[in-house]
Amino acid sequence: MLLTKAEDYLKDVLEHKRCIPYSRFDGSTGRTSAAIEFGLTKGRYPEKSVKLMLNLLQNAKSNAEAKKLNIEKLVIKNVLVNQAAEGRRRTYRAHGSINAYCSSNCHVDIICEELKERVKKEKKEDEKKNIFVNPMKHVRRAVAKQLAKKKYVTVGGKK
Repeated sequence: MLLTKAEDYLKDVLEHKRCIPYSRFDGSTGRTSAAIEFGLTKGRYPEKSVKLMLNLLQNAKSNAEAKKLNIEKLVIKNVLVNQAAEGRRRTYRAHGSINAYCSSNCHVDIICEELKERVKKEKKEDEKKNIFVNPMKHVRRAVAKQLAKKKYVTVGGKK
């Protein structure tokens, strides 16, 4: 998706115009009519995650400007989300006991690149003549011709 389109989509999610579809791990996810756009019924509007992603896209845009890339042609090629070390705190319980109070953090990597124009390759006459031919096809044809002339004796099989 283009970087500008992704930003517009996430801004629409914040305004509850479009939703994030849930097609996997959607056990107790509520239904919304905005998910019809994706051919699904379940979707949500995760505002905290969307705000973080918008900040990352803004960071990617400023990095592209620093590298003098064309922002209009910038495409999100890949998004990686990996598990990070959990943050450990403690919560105090009844009768003087203490339990762990961990947060599950993640690392998010966004890889963007400038979209290149696709140019069709011109066909030359030399390339038309050098069409790849499977050598096994020729062997099978030759065997079939010789079998038709009955120069082979069959061994085994049905009599």
